[in-house]
Amino acid sequence: MELIIATHNENKVLEFKKKLSSKYLLKSLHDLNFKDSIPENENSIKKNAIFKSKFVHNIFKSNVFSDDTGLEIESLDNEPGVNSARYSGEKKDSLKNIELVLKKMKGVLNRKARFRTTISLIIDNKNYCFEGIVNGTIIDTPKGDMGFGYDPIFVANNMKKTFAEITLSEKNKISHRAIATNKLIDFLNKKVF
Repeated sequence: MELIIATHNENKVLEFKKKLSSKYLLKSLHDLNFKDSIPENENSIKKNAIFKSKFVHNIFKSNVFSDDTGLEIESLDNEPGVNSARYSGEKKDSLKNIELVLKKMKGVLNRKARFRTTISLIIDNKNYCFEGIVNGTIIDTPKGDMGFGYDPIFVANNMKKTFAEITLSEKNKISHRAIATNKLIDFLNKKVF
């Protein structure tokens, strides 16, 4: 079965292809030569994921899934949340986003945070959502050069390394996106086509 991954983020495409490509023919927006940006104006992670999958589905009339992910920091009233990619401005600059988080967290004792991912799947013109959450803490100084986004400052509970210090294979076993993707895979495996 063919599935379109509704994202321009090649890091996300890589993570999804690593988990799904053995059973499904995955096509990224890059593969389809689709360069238009997809609006992300909704007020929640779930609503953004749904909007993105519907947006791409309406163009290609094909099975599609998208995700939206946010870092929610307890002491910052769950910021950056839905605005995670644009936290420091519209340019989606990961380094500046991390700098802003660390600036706001300076001297803050409560470092609890979580990554939340919602995957929205449109298949046979029906929409399904799958969520993954990983709880952890924000560290004071970025560590690691793997991963992307806020990975260098996030340590999942029961781990000693940031997401940027572990391999993609390790991350794909425990991450928020992996949890949501596993739910997606379970659903697809049970669905009769």
